[in-house]
Amino acid sequence: MNNDITAVDGIKVGNAENIEGGTGCTVIICGNNFSAGAEVRGGAPGTRESALLASEAVIQNINAVLLTGGSAFGLDAAAGVMDYLEEQGTGFQTGSGYVPIVPAAVIYDLEYKSSKIRPDKKMAYQACRNADNSPLENKSIGAAAGATCGKINGMKYAHKTKLGHAAIKIGKLIVAALVVVNAFGDIKDYKTGKIAAGAKDENGNFIDTESIFLNKPELNTGLKRENTTLAVIATNARLNKSEANRVSIMAQDGLARTIYPVHTMLDGDTVFTLASNKINADINQVGTAAAAVAAEAVCSSV
Repeated sequence: MNNDITAVDGIKVGNAENIEGGTGCTVIICGNNFSAGAEVRGGAPGTRESALLASEAVIQNINAVLLTGGSAFGLDAAAGVMDYLEEQGTGFQTGSGYVPIVPAAVIYDLEYKSSKIRPDKKMAYQACRNADNSPLENKSIGAAAGATCGKINGMKYAHKTKLGHAAIKIGKLIVAALVVVNAFGDIKDYKTGKIAAGAKDENGNFIDTESIFLNKPELNTGLKRENTTLAVIATNARLNKSEANRVSIMAQDGLARTIYPVHTMLDGDTVFTLASNKINADINQVGTAAAAVAAEAVCSSV
């Protein structure tokens, strides 16, 4: 079994990036039969089609999720995913043809290298063409091409992150995660509590962002709000949309175990959950596993 989100049958992942520009996008393609939910906990999110994932909305299944750099500009890239899926005859069937349902979320990476190079529909279309179910690598590719963490001391002293992933199998149940960590806070190893990646001082030592928040009387109120951690959870469990939303909520705990601080007004933290509906499973077990793989995936990104 692949130790990533492609462990769930039916999931394909594709990446495309502009290395010189320091940005890219990652597409998770799931066909027509995956139910989905989402949970936004960050105070500065950038999303597309997220309202469709509300429990009371009519759409039950989605066809892909796009994670992309470029800040709000990057949301335009989702049109490339729609073009690709329409060509494949994939989407919500209407009287006029198929309309692909593609939720998307962005990270702010405009200050990593170039603010003028952003993911567009051409790049996202190429990511779709690159998509397959082969094992993923921990590299600064796709949406993680411009991702960093630990930015309280500015980009100069931030830490570069990679595409993170993890998976777990419990009997027949599979739960997996893919993450793009572009957090304001530091990443701590949830097993040891020690900082694994984060903001540093001029001497290359970690300065502990959480400690600064807890101990500095007059914290700079001009802290930049251009940060976000994005995660996609996938499972072969049978979940309706309401249950997928609950799993997304529980999966956010995995971010809280590893990112300090998290869910701030400086971040746009968003979690999507995709379910292939192949086996019956207890939702509490699925959610608990989702939090576990989310935490492991964050740690794997450094």
